[in-house]
Amino acid sequence: MTASVAKKWTDAERIEAQRQCVEHHVALENAGEQSRVLTETFATEGVFYDVVPGVTHFEGLQGVADFYDMLFSVLPDMHIKVTHTYDVPGCCVREGVVTGTHSAEFAGVPASGRFISFPFCGLYIFGDDPTKLIAERAYWDNDGLLRQMRGEEDAPDGTPWDNSQ
Repeated sequence: MTASVAKKWTDAERIEAQRQCVEHHVALENAGEQSRVLTETFATEGVFYDVVPGVTHFEGLQGVADFYDMLFSVLPDMHIKVTHTYDVPGCCVREGVVTGTHSAEFAGVPASGRFISFPFCGLYIFGDDPTKLIAERAYWDNDGLLRQMRGEEDAPDGTPWDNSQ
């Protein structure tokens, strides 16, 4: 009888496995492959998704699936451009820009058909297995996003780092 032995990862191996998982995760989101995002990049237990601007927590695989149902209805042509990456064992941080067409009600704002663009920061959190996410925690300027959705002329666009050196 052979006992199951968990792989021992060096920090460098762990970070590289995490990076590959996050790259695959974002590529699947950009391709609109909602079911594959869940089955290929998330663990099967103990998972969650936090939307920080809305103080909203989605628990378990069904909760994460519910989040993606909402996301892909609001921005069916969503595209994520990652501009900055930071990695440590257990967490990958990505900054970038999300773009898409506002196609369903979001936070009380009816679908407008407007193209929107907003900066985000995402924390991709891993447990013992660096090849599967246990969570994503997303941050963005919700006020700026809603102002774009409503078509306000002075709604912010661009990113804070557009003007940085």
